[in-house]
Amino acid sequence: MNFIEKIEEIREISRNSKKNNLKVGFVPTMGALHQGHLSLIEKAKEISDIVIVSIFVNPKQFAAHEDLDKYPRDLEKDAKLAYESGADFIFSPNILDIYPVGYSTSINVNVISESFEGEFRPHFFGGVATVCAKLFTIVEPDLVVFGQKDYQQCLVISKLIKDLHFPIEFIMEPTVRESDGLAKSSRNQYLSKDERQKSGILFIALEEAKKAISLGESDRKIINAIMHKKLREVKEIRIEYASSALADDLSQPEFFLKGDKVVLLIACYLNKVRLIDNMIITI
Repeated sequence: MNFIEKIEEIREISRNSKKNNLKVGFVPTMGALHQGHLSLIEKAKEISDIVIVSIFVNPKQFAAHEDLDKYPRDLEKDAKLAYESGADFIFSPNILDIYPVGYSTSINVNVISESFEGEFRPHFFGGVATVCAKLFTIVEPDLVVFGQKDYQQCLVISKLIKDLHFPIEFIMEPTVRESDGLAKSSRNQYLSKDERQKSGILFIALEEAKKAISLGESDRKIINAIMHKKLREVKEIRIEYASSALADDLSQPEFFLKGDKVVLLIACYLNKVRLIDNMIITI
């Protein structure tokens, strides 16, 4: 297995690959890999010659009360899964190499990061944007692959790439789901058996809103209410948001128009486990 820890080494690998006319694909992760991550690696392998996967639990995107210390870490297992899915190199840097003593720079992608996840986790996107900018500068990939499950994050990173003129192609891959529709996530392992059975309600709520839209519903508040009503059928769920917005910029008009691409977004707690999901629909 090709474990790389040093910034200079992974950068040299990437630059030498490109000198040899090889396309470099990059999949940033925090480890705890599941089939959703592996599908991103497989996609990167399909469209590039060299695939670099980073495994770095980024402390800058966790608030003090969140689960940084509990976040699952198993580098050997993750690396094995990544290689089996097509990774050529695993970049697992030391935290002090990414954030040296005295580090004080941060990046914020304004407006698009301020609603939904940004409202409930105001620290989150700044941490994501900062570490991604650092990783892009280190790895210098030709393309990056992210998953739709974290839809707002995809918008933020896509905007980051555009605004800062990174010469990187951004690719968003569809959400990978369990048989009952639950989006695959590293945090699903925290669910008890009973919670896991009830967690499929998120996908059902999205599907009911999608059905209403297909039957002609365009009132944003009614679409939102459909999701809220369904989620409240599970008493253990505490909703943070269940909302619809224009997919391109997350603006929230009173009514959607024919041809609008709309994203349905859900974030909620099932007891102590926070779950998110989304679905994209054209009116």
